[in-house]
Amino acid sequence: MRKSNLTLRSASGIAIGFGVLTLLSGASALFGALDMGAVVGFVLWFNTVAGVAYIAAGVGLWWAKPWAYPVSLAIFVSSVLVFAGFGFVVLSGGAFEMRTVFAMALRSTVWLGIALVARAALVKRSPS
Repeated sequence: MRKSNLTLRSASGIAIGFGVLTLLSGASALFGALDMGAVVGFVLWFNTVAGVAYIAAGVGLWWAKPWAYPVSLAIFVSSVLVFAGFGFVVLSGGAFEMRTVFAMALRSTVWLGIALVARAALVKRSPS
């Protein structure tokens, strides 16, 4: 297996694993199985729904589908936007959990990395 394929497959595994864990924790919190403390509703909903996109992007990465890059980039950008919205809630004095700050920072960083891997592996470069 070529190095780029191994890197892409590794990113795929991370994306799918992250998606499954995100769906499980988000659904558990939404349906009351977990006490999450001070939840910021739109962040919880976004992360739960994004879990499906994480899995889809991971499958696309596994099969080296060209659409996996824009999906990964969209996940990164939307995560940063939701993180910014969360920051607004925090700065406005809204209740929040510190673990949400860490989780959103982790999500944003992971998806930046996955998007960069997808770009390097899937975007065709025009010859210079």
